[in-house]
Amino acid sequence: MSAHKTLSAITNRIIERSKPTRETYLGHMRAAASGSPKRGALGCANLAHGFAACGPADKAALAADIVPNVGIITAYNDMLSAHQPFETYPALIKQAAHEAGGVAQVAGGVPAMCDGVTQGFAGMELSLFSRDVIAMATAVGLSHDMFDAAIYLGVCDKIVPGLVIGALSFGHLPAVFVPAGPMTSGLSNDEKAKTRQLYAEGKVGRAELLESESKSYHGPGTCTFYGTANSNQMLMEIMGLHIPGASFINPGTPLRDALTKEATKRALAITACGNHYTPVGEMLDERAFVNGVVGLNATGGSTNHTIHLIAMAAAAGIKLTWQDISDISDLVPLLARVYPNGLADVNHFHAAGGMGFMIRELLDAGLLHEDVRTVWGEGLRDYTIEPKLGKNGQVVRDAAPIISGDAKILAKADQGFQPNGGIKVLSGNIGNAIIKISAVKADRHIIEAPAKVFHDQEDMQAAFKAGTLTGDFIAVVRYQGPKANGMPELHRLMTVLGILQDRGQRVALVTDGRLSGASGKVPSAIHVTPEALDGGLIGRIEDGDIIRLDAQAGTLDVLVAADVLQQRSSNAPDLSANQFGMGRELFTAFRNIAGRADLGASVF
Repeated sequence: MSAHKTLSAITNRIIERSKPTRETYLGHMRAAASGSPKRGALGCANLAHGFAACGPADKAALAADIVPNVGIITAYNDMLSAHQPFETYPALIKQAAHEAGGVAQVAGGVPAMCDGVTQGFAGMELSLFSRDVIAMATAVGLSHDMFDAAIYLGVCDKIVPGLVIGALSFGHLPAVFVPAGPMTSGLSNDEKAKTRQLYAEGKVGRAELLESESKSYHGPGTCTFYGTANSNQMLMEIMGLHIPGASFINPGTPLRDALTKEATKRALAITACGNHYTPVGEMLDERAFVNGVVGLNATGGSTNHTIHLIAMAAAAGIKLTWQDISDISDLVPLLARVYPNGLADVNHFHAAGGMGFMIRELLDAGLLHEDVRTVWGEGLRDYTIEPKLGKNGQVVRDAAPIISGDAKILAKADQGFQPNGGIKVLSGNIGNAIIKISAVKADRHIIEAPAKVFHDQEDMQAAFKAGTLTGDFIAVVRYQGPKANGMPELHRLMTVLGILQDRGQRVALVTDGRLSGASGKVPSAIHVTPEALDGGLIGRIEDGDIIRLDAQAGTLDVLVAADVLQQRSSNAPDLSANQFGMGRELFTAFRNIAGRADLGASVF
């Protein structure tokens, strides 16, 4: 089915806007391509270094330039539950490569930090910048020019976007992304959230809170709520970087291993050495990124991707904007209710029909570009499947179910939970911002209230404990942008504001910082651009100023006369505490050159 005319129009304007930069990018990538193994251009001493540690058979194969070599870029560490399963993947990938007549080598490792561990602490100020470090580390790993394709092992928040950016810097190589899958379901997200609120109110202690959290985050695999990590996996599948059905199979299962081996064989099949050459720089075109934005909105995905998708697209020479994301949101219905947009987790989503069901529904409604290239071949229709394990241990793919396994979790395209995806751009005299309203009740879409101004989340939490956050108000938490302190997530504020909202207060948040992909029921204007340290008007708001946040009209204004605002100074706080400790001194250059949030908050 052809794409909806509005979706096609949005795609065409992105193509036109991107022509100069996209053509330059493609020119560079095509110049780097080669129809024979890349290592053939290396000198003998260089090549000898490249396979010195290999076994005799691999040495012979690599020396003869007759087989493709796959480079593995891994984000393995065994502190991250989502990445711990990757420990065994290189051996599995090498075995699968040998079975297919190829070779695989670990090309390099990239750092992988957990926002869940650093949330609310100094380490979180490195989180956003870790994306660009990962991209650079990916480039270092592939710079040896030994490889004909690459397999990327990554799952969580900044890791996958960083790997994509790095992969696109080697866009002449095919790229296959391999996930580890979500952990099995534990304590429900709703119960976990209730315990957090009770702890914040002092009604339960740390022991009870830790017990609750441990029952929720309890084993290997991705956290099961629908935050940035699981949004990443959805994106990799709907953009064609996963093999079909790979995203949400639990780790440590025979099907998970079978999918990993199959991904390896596919990576070998799509190198320039064969007949199905699929360079990632050409594969990820404007249509693929539009498909990613559609998926983000249809699932109520992470607002972090309003930053990451723009940075990823820019790495391919594509100019994606917040307005594109918002306009696609207006077109795409919300088809999934997964926490925080519902009570289910990603395992429930997968059991209800998962990615195959959703992709088919969107394709049939004309809300995806079907005629895209993927690592599996031509066309997205191949992804409308449900993966299973065959009797011989191979992956078999059945057609995705016609009926949702649970209509409260996964809906058909003409029966969406709401008519739009819920991600909107807000614009006004404060600047531009992003809001996600898929979990915000309709009577909270417009909030007009006096400002309470804070310069960090700790100050706001202290005010909550002191009992001074009374009445209706809009919390303004500023100097939290990329230039100020690396733009940490402010997820802890959601518990405080959620409690106050449940008490009957009308509250909202306005910040130049980020919120987790788990942001939910409180209206939140986030990623305010320009940020306070970059001269943004958010730095001139004072306590008591009336702010109007209107998610229906798409506006965000402080109701103070323009001449009064211009006469105010920003009164920037002392930010020296953000400059040192926990490695922050190493990122001074990043803070100085970081771009605006609406341009991807990138240092490139």
